[in-house]
Parts: sequence; C-alpha cells; structure tokens
Amino acid sequence: MTVLITGATGLIGQEIVKQCHKQEINVHYLTTSKSKLSTESNYKGFYWNPKNNEIDHNCFKGVSAIINLVGASISKRWTDSYKKEILESRTKTAQLLHDTIKAHNYQIDHVVSASAIGIYPTSLTNYYEEDATQVSDTFLGDVVEQWEAAVDGFKTLGCKLAKIRIGLVLAKDGGALPEIVKPIKFGAGAAFGDGKQWQSWIHVQDLASIFMYVLQNQLEGIYNGVAPNAVTNKELTKAAASVLQRPLILPNIPKFAMKLALGEMHILLFESQRVSSQKIENKGFNFTYANLRPALEDLLG
Repeated sequence: MTVLITGATGLIGQEIVKQCHKQEINVHYLTTSKSKLSTESNYKGFYWNPKNNEIDHNCFKGVSAIINLVGASISKRWTDSYKKEILESRTKTAQLLHDTIKAHNYQIDHVVSASAIGIYPTSLTNYYEEDATQVSDTFLGDVVEQWEAAVDGFKTLGCKLAKIRIGLVLAKDGGALPEIVKPIKFGAGAAFGDGKQWQSWIHVQDLASIFMYVLQNQLEGIYNGVAPNAVTNKELTKAAASVLQRPLILPNIPKFAMKLALGEMHILLFESQRVSSQKIENKGFNFTYANLRPALEDLLG
C-alpha cells in the first residue's frame, strides 16, 4: 500500500511516517522545500507550492489513500497576514489536492485529514462529542469550520473521508510541551488564569496511531484525537512539575499578562474544551497513554 502524506515532515507527520514504515506502507510526501526531497524506495518526496497552485501530480501515482496534515503552525503571533496564512495553508492546499486528483482522474479511496478541537466553543462544563453542532466564535473556530468544509470536497470524488479533531499534542521535541515545561524547569512554572480551563491532550504516538487505525479500518466521519482523560490547566502544570521534581511557588499567571505577551493567540492557553474520545474507543482503538502522568513520564523522563 502507498499513502500520500501532506505535512509529513511536521511533528505528527514524522510519527505517522515511522508507523507507516513499521507496517511496510510506502509513503509519498509533498514538500514546499526542494532540499527535503528524498527518493528512498519507501519514502518518496514530491514538490508543491500551493501558493502558486503548483504540484507534481506524480505524487498520486499508485496512491490509494491520503493523510492530510498540512497547515501553518498556530503557535506563532497572529498578525493579520499570518492569520491569512493559517487559514489558506489549510483550505487552499485541500482545494489544490482535490482539483489535481480530479483533473488527472486519479482513484483515491480514502482521505484522512487533520482538524482541530478549536471548533468547539470554550466551556468549563460541556463535554464535547463529535456530533456537537455549535462552533466557537473565535478565529480558530472559524479556521476549523472553513478547513473542514474544504476537506469535505474530497467526498465529491467518491473518496471515503475521515477527519481527526486534534487536541493539545504532547511530544518530546516540539509542540506545546517544551514551552509548558520551560518555566517549570527554572522554578517559575504556574497555571494560567484560574487554571480551571480544560485541556484535552494526547501523546503524539497515540495520535499517530489513531490516524493509522482510521486508515487501516477504512473509517469515515469525525473522530476526536484526544486522550480519554482531559485535565485542567492547573492539573497539567502540577503533573509536569511533579514529573520534573520542581516546586510550583508562583501565583497563577493572569490573562492580561499573557495577552500582552502573546497578543490574540493567548486564547490558546485560556480556551477550555473538554472533549470525548469515546467514539474512536468504541471502534476498538486502545490508547497507550490514557492518563497524563505516564504520558509525561515517557516524554519528560
């Protein structure tokens, strides 16, 4: 089997590539950087430049499924021009893939696309399942809604489609965790705001495994990519400090201070989404890291 992965060199992509190779699945990947093109027998790179609508359509040859992870990082300051990039790096890329498949009449059976739990409105009390219909009125809510709509276009090509709404991804060398633990390591760790906001986290290995599980079982529809046991920001901070054996002595960090430091993207730290993983579990998926402490021990140990 050969699968095409967009965003293969990113945090989640690298982990998925690893799991594909373990299961002897060949990977084609798209990259905007010609220096990242490699042509190993099971890992083949193809150039694209979505901004100019350029794509090497040979990337689809022999491919039966696509894992779509492409998208500019949301953890950079949200200037107006960068907000446009966050949106278009998700919607325009989906459109380009769709149009190229259609123009060259490639037969793709299954598309598994990333999405995000940022679509759910912030709430301390709601417990969100995939069929929740409200959409967050934040910039992120808007991005995810447009992103999912763009990805829905694949259905018109007769593909099976699955969307994985990703939570807070915990990984050793990237994403949020190194940023969360940096102040803790220097004895300056503290929760954000009142610390009561829910954080639906997932270990990067489990997240990659969900993508693989959905792919191999030909699942369709929306699945939340979060671990079964969400924690509050306060619990997350405490658990990280405990694993690192560092004290937490500072008062909580007020919202206005983070707003000054980060601008609009400070909402990433204060939004509260408690999200259910029940649907993917009901399909028979088992988490390696269902609880936070073992996940942190694995990543910070």
